[in-house]
Parts: sequence; structure tokens; C-alpha cells
Amino acid sequence: MVQPQEQRMYPKADPKDWSWPFWPAVPLYPYGKRRTLCREIVRDTIWTFDQLQGILYTIVPIRMTVVNLAAGGLLIYAPVAPTTECIRLVNELVAKYGEVKYIILPTSSGLEHKVFVGPFAKCFPKAQVFVAPHQWSFPFNLPLSWLGFPKKRTQTLPEDLSLAPCFGEFDYAVLDINLGRGSFVEVAVLHKRSRTLLVTDAVVSVPENPPAILQLDPYPLLFHARDNARQVIDNNEANRRKGWQRISLFAIYFRPSALETISFGQALKNAIKAPDHSAKAYFGLFPFRWQEDWKQSFDALRGQGRPFVAPILQTLIFPQAPRQVLDWADKIATWDFERIIPCHFDAPIEVNPHQFRSCFAFLEKKPSENESYLLPEEDFKFIRELEANLIRYGIATRPTSQTTL
Repeated sequence: MVQPQEQRMYPKADPKDWSWPFWPAVPLYPYGKRRTLCREIVRDTIWTFDQLQGILYTIVPIRMTVVNLAAGGLLIYAPVAPTTECIRLVNELVAKYGEVKYIILPTSSGLEHKVFVGPFAKCFPKAQVFVAPHQWSFPFNLPLSWLGFPKKRTQTLPEDLSLAPCFGEFDYAVLDINLGRGSFVEVAVLHKRSRTLLVTDAVVSVPENPPAILQLDPYPLLFHARDNARQVIDNNEANRRKGWQRISLFAIYFRPSALETISFGQALKNAIKAPDHSAKAYFGLFPFRWQEDWKQSFDALRGQGRPFVAPILQTLIFPQAPRQVLDWADKIATWDFERIIPCHFDAPIEVNPHQFRSCFAFLEKKPSENESYLLPEEDFKFIRELEANLIRYGIATRPTSQTTL
């Protein structure tokens, strides 16, 4: 196995090179300034490009993967914001390995991925753009052309694999779940030569330490490392790690069991005494209180780095079509791969096909064989309540019964 190489950082880069002027389309942190880190995963073959995305300083990596094709040229999976810095890094690969030939949008709904594809494609006018089927968006279902997708170069990924780009070098499997008001679609792509599986959201793994992209500006990490608004946090490795682990619990569970929210009145009193009343610090407001055992919740989530399906998918999406999801996972489990690169959290994840398939044991009635892949039920409470409310108001439907194999 080829060991990953060190990421390349550009601390002296011109801040103008980080500019992303279209951030109002999806107004997520860090808004109009996005750094990019490039990392070589498989020598001369696979690279990842990490940026940041989130709300209220609950930020996680959003990732693009670049593959060097055997016939020359590059394939792009899930583009990120094409800032000047990002495109310069891609063009370094273009100069060595050839033009960007294919760009793949592997999901159907998420604007957080879709919004980048059109602008990215304009930077590489010879590239062919392939999109997952049943494209839609929320809250506004916008045509792809309105998002800048080039009409003459954009097409849906064909069902017939022989008509797909680079036939023979890749396999792919499409998960397409009809949710009534739209579809959840994910395209998993296998690069056979490097034994690398690319996925968007289906499985993730949470690292113990903050990813390198978060270390460039540690303020969000230190913000969440605090126990109250009045606490002053030193910028050190332990506090950055603490902040990241709490961010991970926020991002995965929305409101984990180890988190309590305090009243607005108490939060306001604390804000008055806070050392920082700037807009950056949300004017001193910090309405969170962590229980002493919060670290146990993180350790259970991390599971020593094992991959898992995010709770929002476990609860709201995949139970809508359990047999379909399991068939998709079974197909992927027949492939030969040794690592997974998701679009969020950690990457690469050293995982074999059996371990990948075990992530979906929650859809079965006999999960005891794979208990290490199950997350603590107490941390699902908020998402279960969210599910009940969505069903009550007709926004979501009740999940299908679990499947017995």
C-alpha cells in the first residue's frame, strides 16, 4: 500500500487567492474566504483537496478528489469552491498529468456540493460534466443551468457502465432513493487500479485530532473548547483537540446527549461578562453547557476510527428503502478496495469491503454480529424527535420496516 504523503500548505499565499464570491448562494462559514489544502493519497494517482464548511463554527472538511487517469488527464469527483488557490493547485497536476477530462457531481440534492460544479467547470472548458440522476435542490429546485452548469458538456451518468467515462478503469454504483419530494442519490466510484472507493456522504470516520485544514485558523476549535462564555482558552494542541471533538459531536448528532442548552437569559448574563463581545465571538453568546462525560460520547462516536453511517442518514433517509440500500452496499462489497475517501471528516479511511458492508448493519434485524458499528442510541434522541416532527407535519414519511436477510 502506498502511504499518504504530507499535505501541502501555503501560509504565505495572497488572501485574495482564497476569495469565493458566490458564497451567498449557500451562506456557510467561512463565507467568502476559503483555504484549500492538497494532499497526495496514492503517489502520482490520487489527491484530495480539502476546504471548510459549516455553521456557528461547527465546521468540517468538504473534500474533492482528483484521479490521474491511465490514459492521461484527470477526473474530478465532487468539486469544491474553485478559488484562485484551488485552481492553481489543480493546474499543477494538469501541467504534470494532463487536462481535466471529467467532472463528476455524485449527489442529487445537496447545494453544498452542487453550487461549485458550474464555476469549476468554467475553469476547465474541455472537461465533460457527469451528474447523478434525479437532480433537485432544496429549498429552491433550481435548474442546473441556473447554477452555471455548461449545457453542452453536462449529462447524467449513464446506467450502462460501458457508456461511462474511462470504462474499464472505474466501477460505479448509484443509490437512488425516492423520498417523495425529491431523491437521495449517491454515486460511489471505485478506482480499480489504486483500489480506492470514493463516496460522498454514505460513510464517514471521525479522527481524534482536528484535520489540517481546521488548523489554519484555530478560532472555531477554541470557540467550542470553552466551557462557558467567560472562559479564556489558550491556543494549544489539547484545546484544539477538545474543540474538534465537540464540533464532531455537534456535526454528527446536532444535539448530542452530553450537551445541554442554557436559557437565553442565562446566556445573556454570561455574554455581558464575556471577555470578547465582538461579532466574531457572536457578541459573547455561548448557550452551551457540556456534561462532564462528553468525552465518552466522542470516544463512542469515533470507535477508534471505524467508519459508520451518519445518524441523519440512519434515521431519516436509509430506512425509507432498506432493501435498496443493502443491495447497493452488497454490490460495493464485491469490489476490491483497501481505502475509502468520503467528502467529509477523515480521509483516507483504511477499510476493506467487509468493513464497509458492516456499516449498514443497523438496517438489519440481526446486528449483533456487527455491534462495533452501532452508535449509542441515547445520542440519537434529538434526531428521533426531529424525525417525529417531520412526519407529524407531513414533510417526511414513516420509514419502511427493517429488512431480514
